[in-house]
Amino acid sequence: MSQPIPPRTRRRDVWRLCRLLLPAALPALAACHPGWADARRLSASCEAGKASDCNDLGHNLARGFHVLKDEGRAAALFDKGCAGGVAEACARLGAAYEDGHGVKRDSVRALTLHRQGCEGGSLDGCTRLGARYRAGAGVPPDVDTAAALFTRACSAGRPASCAYLAELHVTGTGVARDPVRDSSVVTGCLGLGLLEADGNGVARNDSSAARLLDKACDAGEGAGCNRLAELYAAGAGVPQNFDRAGELKRQACRSGYRDACPRKKEGS
Repeated sequence: MSQPIPPRTRRRDVWRLCRLLLPAALPALAACHPGWADARRLSASCEAGKASDCNDLGHNLARGFHVLKDEGRAAALFDKGCAGGVAEACARLGAAYEDGHGVKRDSVRALTLHRQGCEGGSLDGCTRLGARYRAGAGVPPDVDTAAALFTRACSAGRPASCAYLAELHVTGTGVARDPVRDSSVVTGCLGLGLLEADGNGVARNDSSAARLLDKACDAGEGAGCNRLAELYAAGAGVPQNFDRAGELKRQACRSGYRDACPRKKEGS
């Protein structure tokens, strides 16, 4: 009579079989996904010289959209797209150099690419270029130029530019003072503060974000108080202060921002 196979041996044999079959199965499974097929099409088209598809594939790789995230390869594709005359690729490559995503951080190269992208029609390039002029980063400060760039991009619906523009309207710097412009100055400060805190579409700047979120919080925006509390808890852009973070969380809750309110225990 044959001896029963011990459970541990069975598990080991199953694992070995999986290790043999999985590498062969993965490509077939991936090929079934429409996003994978699209990536292969874009790759072939890019290799054939279509610069816009180099840009699109780079964007997918930068975000990990239906493909494995690869910021280094994305930057190389943006470079190829930019060389082929795609303004959006120049702007995206500029953002990569500014933020150090897939390439070594290089603010000078980033500025050149922001300008190249903006002049070619990329609104994101104009937004980044406007932010440079607003801060005087790598260029002489020029709020008039910054306001013109923000206005151009905001008119086409770029939220980061609208938020920057709203902040300029607070003091009338570079534009006419208009506290009602862009729905409200408070909304503009909140939006820009959130974008700068997360580095979403703009260069991350914790100290500037804290200042903007403080303005929004003082005006009763609970979301601003809540995000500012997170900055204080992390010591990002402000000195770490857990007591202040707690105060801001409570203020956010009182303002109606429910995510900041303590959750009730089940059954209470």
